[in-house]
Amino acid sequence: MKKLFCLLLGLGSLGCSSLQVHHDYDQGVDWSAYGTYNFYPDLETGLSELDTRRLLDAVDNVLREKGYQQSEEPDLLLNIFSETYHEAPRSSVGVGMGGTGGNIGGGVSVGIPVSGSGLQRVITFDLIDQASNSLRWQGICTDRYSEGASPEQREDRFRQIAMRVFAKFPPPR
Repeated sequence: MKKLFCLLLGLGSLGCSSLQVHHDYDQGVDWSAYGTYNFYPDLETGLSELDTRRLLDAVDNVLREKGYQQSEEPDLLLNIFSETYHEAPRSSVGVGMGGTGGNIGGGVSVGIPVSGSGLQRVITFDLIDQASNSLRWQGICTDRYSEGASPEQREDRFRQIAMRVFAKFPPPR
């Protein structure tokens, strides 16, 4: 029984991988030509005003560490938007019992959710070439979202998101 519990606990933790990040970019771009950025003028992130500020500060810090400078006349414009949705349970473990006797059969089965449903948030980061108005790079982050998180937890989470999303930026040539 103890081994079964450990197995179920292990399976449950697999469903809890928090940050998932995916990147896509234009392979023909010479990234050394870009040195400045700014946020999209009509930025509507879909986040609260406080969370938007936390996220923009985190992204700004990460891009500055990579040598990019914020400018009023940028090479790249950064657009950020998000969507929050309820995630359905992704997996379950079935526990069943059955029996037969003669020509009569029966069974009972119960599904136990391994990973519970919860709020998920997808944040998309688009880097757009200012001169040509064309998308050059995109990072998409999927994350569990907690409405009850403290301001400190939110700030830390947005810092983690910014670091993970821009970890492979600029892409290799």
